[in-house]
Order: sequence, then C-alpha cells, then structure tokens
Amino acid sequence: MTWLTWRQFRIPALSVFAGLIAIAVVLAITGPELVGRTSFSDEDVLFQGTILVLYLLPAVIGVFWGVPMITRELESGTHSLVWNQTVTRKQWLTTKLGFGLLTAMLAAAVLSVAVSWWASPIDALAAAQTSRGMLSRLSPVVFGARGIVPIGYAAFALVLGVAIGMLLKRTVAAMAVTLVTLAAVLLLVPSFVRPYLLPPQTQTVAIVGKDVTNITGNDKEGITEIGVRNPPGAWVLTNETVDPAGNVADPLPSFVQDCSPRPGEGPPPRGALEDCIAQLGTHGYQQRLTYQPGSRFWPLQWLELALYLAMTALLTWFCFRRLRHLS
Repeated sequence: MTWLTWRQFRIPALSVFAGLIAIAVVLAITGPELVGRTSFSDEDVLFQGTILVLYLLPAVIGVFWGVPMITRELESGTHSLVWNQTVTRKQWLTTKLGFGLLTAMLAAAVLSVAVSWWASPIDALAAAQTSRGMLSRLSPVVFGARGIVPIGYAAFALVLGVAIGMLLKRTVAAMAVTLVTLAAVLLLVPSFVRPYLLPPQTQTVAIVGKDVTNITGNDKEGITEIGVRNPPGAWVLTNETVDPAGNVADPLPSFVQDCSPRPGEGPPPRGALEDCIAQLGTHGYQQRLTYQPGSRFWPLQWLELALYLAMTALLTWFCFRRLRHLS
C-alpha cells in the first residue's frame, strides 16, 4: 500500500519540492547580502514574494495534493479494487493520510526555515522600529510566514482537501471549495482568534508631537484619528485617543480641527501639525495602545500551531467517519 501511495503521489510531491529547491537556491544566494544592512527598501519585492509563497504552499497542498488523493480514486472507482484485496478501508486511508501529512509538513518546514533565515536581518531591524515603516514578524501578514505555524497550515490544508473531496466526490468542485474554505480560515484566524490566544497588554501614553506617527482625516470631518509610536516589535491591535475620563474620543475635540490646513493653504511646516495635535495632552487626553508585545512571538506560534493541529485532528476524525459511508 505504501508503494502504491508513493506511485500515485510522487509527481505532485516532486514538483513541489523542485520548486522549493529553486526558492532555497535564490534565498541562499541573496541572504548573506542582507547581513549588517540598515535599509532594505530594495528588497521589497523579494520580501513580499517570500511571504506570498508561504501562503500559497498550503493552498497548493490542499488543492493539488489533498483533494485528488481520495477524490480521484472515488471518481475512477479504483478504491473498490484496493478494498477487495488484503487492504482494509482504514489501512488505505491511514497510509494515504500519513504519507501526505508527513510530506506536507516537511515541505512547509523546509520553506519556512529557509525564508525565516533569509528574512532574519529584516525582522531584527523591524523589531527595533517604533514607527509604521516596517512590518514586525508579529504583524498578521508576516506572522503566518515565519516560524512553525506554516507546518500547521500545511497539515490542515491537506486534510481539509481530503475531507471535502470525500464529501463532494467531485475533484473540480472539491478543489474550488477547498481553496475558498482555506482562504477564509487563514483570514479569520488572524482577525478573530490570534489576537486573543493570549490576553493583550494595554498601555496609556502621553501625546507628544514627536511621537505622533499618523494623522487621519478628510475635508468633511477634519481630523478623525491619530496614532503614536508603537512599542518596538509589537502587534498593535488598537491605537486610540482617550479623554481625561478614559473614554474613547470619537470624534476628536473641536480645537484639534484648527490644526489642519485650511483650503487653499499650503502644507504646514514640518512637525507643526504634530505639535499642534500634541495640545491634546495639555487638555488631559492620552493615547491608549492595546497590543501583543514582540516577546510573545514564539508563545503565539506554538498556540496557533496547536490550534491548526487540533483542527487537523478533527478533520481526520471526520474522514474516518465518512469512510464508512463510501461505497
């Protein structure tokens, strides 16, 4: 059964690993050039490309490994031939899932190690930044392309594809549903689950002109919100202005609106707008930050990996339950 599984699985697996080798070669060539640098603006394309590849890998595994692994046999009827030999249904599914999971997790681990090594100088610099110029490795987009969580994504994607394939029994339809479902999970978890895997910290800071990093507004409502410097390497969930009573200032007080240039006026001198905004502090206003500190990167990595492995185990249980109803 193991030999048969390898025969059926070798072309998709070898294709992916060939791509991983090509990516690893590029990273190995360009990686040493990043050490010791203090600016990485010329590496934006490759930096974003590595993130994209790590999110595409689970999609490829789920759609092109997971779905055909079972659905192709259900459509062609070859599963019945195997079951009529000495191989039981559970042995058949266990071998396929076991082989697929090990290969998928290995592929994700190899790619994540290569990308995390290549991006380590960039991540180190971003961890020391307090402005919004660079994305720290704890930020939602980068977090999923670092460390050990890609292993959980790959395992979940593979079993998700198998489960949906067993449910729909149609390869093309199962591929589409798998892709949409996986994308939804990868979007929902960072927004609604990851921020609360550990209780976020709260910090209230004074509003000082040099610390104001962004001012948002429009012609109709004027200045609507401001932001101050983030704690180094942190993932900031909220950056909001509070009044002396501790309530969120929405909208900002009217005296702040005089800070914005009037129609027809040129841009204010550098720093003048921020210094004007800082008068909020003289009226008792402060900035409240809710965030996950950078030191929680690895605890959050382990917790999210455990979450995806738990979902993988649940889907695996469903696959074995569904196996009883296949003919």
